[in-house]
Amino acid sequence: MNVLVSLLGSTLDGAGKTRGLARWNVWRPSVALAMQSDLHFDRYHLIYQPKFEGLKKRVVEDIKQCSPSTEVIPEAIDMDDPWDFEEVYSKLYEYSRSHDFSGEDDNYYIHITTGSHVAQICLFLLNESHHLPGRLIQTHPGSSPEGSYNIIDLDLSRYDMLAKRFAVERENDLDFLKSGIATGNKQFNDLIETIERVAIRSSEPILLTGPTGAGKSQLARRIYELKKLNNQIKGEFVNVNCATLRGDQAMSVLFGHKKGAFTGAASDRPGLLKKADGGILFLDEIGELGADEQAMLLRAIEEKKFFPLGSDSESESNFELICGTNRDLEQEVCEGRFRSDLLARINLWDFQLPGLADRREDIEPNLDYELKCFAEKSGKHITFNKEARAEFMRYALDPETLWRGNFRDLNALVTRMATLSNGGRIDEKVVKNEIDRLRKNQKRPSGEERLSKLLGADYQERFDEFDLCQLSRVVDVCRASRSRAEAGKKLFAVSRQQRNTTNDSDRLGKYLEKYGLTFQMCKNS
Repeated sequence: MNVLVSLLGSTLDGAGKTRGLARWNVWRPSVALAMQSDLHFDRYHLIYQPKFEGLKKRVVEDIKQCSPSTEVIPEAIDMDDPWDFEEVYSKLYEYSRSHDFSGEDDNYYIHITTGSHVAQICLFLLNESHHLPGRLIQTHPGSSPEGSYNIIDLDLSRYDMLAKRFAVERENDLDFLKSGIATGNKQFNDLIETIERVAIRSSEPILLTGPTGAGKSQLARRIYELKKLNNQIKGEFVNVNCATLRGDQAMSVLFGHKKGAFTGAASDRPGLLKKADGGILFLDEIGELGADEQAMLLRAIEEKKFFPLGSDSESESNFELICGTNRDLEQEVCEGRFRSDLLARINLWDFQLPGLADRREDIEPNLDYELKCFAEKSGKHITFNKEARAEFMRYALDPETLWRGNFRDLNALVTRMATLSNGGRIDEKVVKNEIDRLRKNQKRPSGEERLSKLLGADYQERFDEFDLCQLSRVVDVCRASRSRAEAGKKLFAVSRQQRNTTNDSDRLGKYLEKYGLTFQMCKNS
């Protein structure tokens, strides 16, 4: 069955209303649809305003005359102002909810030629959201009263040119998020693809986790710039390092204060949440926030309202939020240092950035990127000679090279080598000198040194050698894992297969508690 939903057009459908039979010589969209030789409608829902009752009767009679087998169903919707978007959309939405347009064997068509432009837009939106399902149909005048029609297919994937254009734009967005760096690590590339989709489609908070120097701050700024390029936000990017905020200063910096709120508050201050209104607030190291700031932040995220310090009046800010942390916030919640309700609110989109040591195939393209950045800052073009580049890459890819500071280490190393080079070329001597310096400064601690740091210098007097051997291995696994859950899966890989329910993270946490340790302590050892 073919079912049509159409609006009565007071202007176009009434074109021949004063000319009797002459109206059949004039193109009238609602009637013309019933005159098509290759398209028949079994049911015709004609929406009209009660004040056009006379026109409605004439159009219904003419449709029946053209297509006697079509069931015409006039449906009155009273609209005070057909150009008021809110009213028109509300009335048409209510209409869509009051009808069952879900017949599996029915073909639905939505006519978007008649009615005000506002009404046509509303029909389009209701069709796109599937409240009025089916295909859009548009009619056109021609040499005869029936004119012509075309059906609009919104399945964009069927249009090769559009599909290719969208694919190119998406690749550009991905390239943009990666700062133009041709990364080869599959885990990282998959992560960026997901972040791109979320950044374009969602305004909910994003949580970026990962080790210090993994690129959380840079990625947050690129997300902001991508949203701005797509006209999704208009405000500023406000970057806050929560590790630098303490006490009244934290409240004041984030939420603002009124004059006299505390000693030294000589004037009003709006705060950074207010500054981020219409833009993005990036809270780096959010795990460092105190309990009071966490409580106020939760309300500001949910209600977009907060009280500046010392104020009885609320302030408002409609900001989007990105958070960054190198802590295991789930563990912080368990230990009472982070609010569980705040974590639930900020980790709808939770992305774990791998460290540089886990992305060694991306070191070389990032090396070129760092050289480019150095040239932009210094105005000096620096390159490696062939032998020097090979020497550097051997060091960079060596599993013994820790890259503890991740991209910060790479940036510092490139800056030093570029500064010390002569004639714009980094030679083998400069590279070897820097590698020797780093190996002396970054000597890998032994297992015994780690345990001494974690348990105290007298640890061998307090624990059996048997237990210490096991603990040393557990610490190594924690250091190589991104989260406690990941470490637990590695450590209990065999026994977990024999359990109906698994909670590897909890098992690992309880094991470490016996020694007064946490996953994060082991991770940072």
